[in-house]
Amino acid sequence: MESLLQQGGASISLPGVSIEMIWTRRDFARLGALGLAAGFAPKMSAGAPAVAAAAPANEPSSSGRKTGYAVIGLGRIAGHFMPGSRMTTNSRITGLVSGHRDKAERIAAEYRVPKESIYSYENFDEIAKNKSIDAVYVALPNSMHAEYTIRAAKAGKHVLCEKPMATSVADSEAMIAACKAANVKLMIAYRCHYEPTNLRAVKLIRDGAIGKVQVIESAFGFNIAPGEWRLSKAMAGGGPLYDVGIYSLNACRYLTGEEPEHISAYASTIDHDGRFNEVEENVSWTMRFPSGVVASCSTTYGAPMDGYFRVHGSKGWLEVDQAFVYEGLRLTAEFDGKKLDEPNAARDPSHFQAEAEHFSHCVQNGLEPQSPGEEGLRDMKYIAEIYRSAGIQTS
Repeated sequence: MESLLQQGGASISLPGVSIEMIWTRRDFARLGALGLAAGFAPKMSAGAPAVAAAAPANEPSSSGRKTGYAVIGLGRIAGHFMPGSRMTTNSRITGLVSGHRDKAERIAAEYRVPKESIYSYENFDEIAKNKSIDAVYVALPNSMHAEYTIRAAKAGKHVLCEKPMATSVADSEAMIAACKAANVKLMIAYRCHYEPTNLRAVKLIRDGAIGKVQVIESAFGFNIAPGEWRLSKAMAGGGPLYDVGIYSLNACRYLTGEEPEHISAYASTIDHDGRFNEVEENVSWTMRFPSGVVASCSTTYGAPMDGYFRVHGSKGWLEVDQAFVYEGLRLTAEFDGKKLDEPNAARDPSHFQAEAEHFSHCVQNGLEPQSPGEEGLRDMKYIAEIYRSAGIQTS
């Protein structure tokens, strides 16, 4: 697969300047860590909790040890995580959990997972006896995140759980409590916290390049096909806000380094074609942050809506197109008479490589991950507030 990691370089174009960035695989991991340390350090207002803490450098294990992951659920998202983990210096797939034994055996052969390390949902708890499994990657529908995070914790395994963290605040709190009680780590898989273009945008803002931030715009959505499990409220928790709108919500928090103090929202369903009998089609909301920054966000299951954010400051602006997808990200900006146009040549599954490397590094070195359970819990609380404002009943 052609990628930054294999090509070893990417071009960034500035007016009259050509810059060639040469990145090795280790440099890529370091970029994520250093970017988080410098870029995600929150610009705090009085009484506001930190959005994120500085992350450690993701150095390969000096012992050559690789953290072993059992992947729970072998759907689409797992199909990105597993190749990403294979590209890391410190992670490997050592177990699979699936309701389809034949599919699991095919994947096991590809990743050299022994058949005795394939589990069903019924005998999942037996992973406690498997010393090759250090952690689990929860890649299940949203409503199953809490159950399997808690069961994994009781089995003594660390947990990397996909976003959204759960379908309710109560379940999110139970997940955190279970992992603390078992003394295992819990990380929510916010890929963008470890992705270089998002980190570059945060650093430009923190460095004051565009001046004082005034307004943020962000959106993400798509036209969902009938029959998707995401259209079931019982399985998904809600509509596009849980699925793709959460990217805009989380981005506004890490771009400002603040927590919203006021939220106002609207929701609607326009297409009465049977898809939206249980969940809403559209959600738009605004957030005001303690500094005075106002963010306006939208998400939909009814139309193509490329994920992006645009940040307006007193000295200029910056924008990231395709900000939340696996490849094709591009940062543009204009400030102080300068224009930036920085395409990111990295290809899928580089985002998953970065988050796996980070979590494995934390597991091996007894460190807290940069996007712990508390980060996911905060978003769950804001999602609940968005729904309350929009008049939508939540579970």
